[in-house]
Amino acid sequence: MRKQKLIYEELTYGVNGILFRVAKNLGQHKNEKQYGDAIEYELQKAGLRYEREKVLPAAFEGEKNGRNKIDFLIEDILILEIKAKPFITREDYYQTMRYLKAAHKKLAILVNMRRRTIVPKRILNSEAEE
Repeated sequence: MRKQKLIYEELTYGVNGILFRVAKNLGQHKNEKQYGDAIEYELQKAGLRYEREKVLPAAFEGEKNGRNKIDFLIEDILILEIKAKPFITREDYYQTMRYLKAAHKKLAILVNMRRRTIVPKRILNSEAEE
């Protein structure tokens, strides 16, 4: 059995480290904006390029601008979607997949910062070019 290569392995490893550090430092009782502020600070310290709350273009004719807003776009290739709620739902997954397709990106990380132990989920858009 051959080992499969992870997409953006080095970048996602670094981002996951940031997520674990933020979760450890802030605990599980902050709101999404507070987690976002701490993640932004850690991204700056790491020297990673990012855009926060990036508005994606309309996905179809007639859609109002600003409907799709991702939490972070890191190094112009990785979407980071953070949540602070009791648990991740199917709708959160669908939302993240919608963002991947609208932005034409290959990979997103979806993470719920409210959990005692965070579990970053890699979500792949198989339709996007690498």
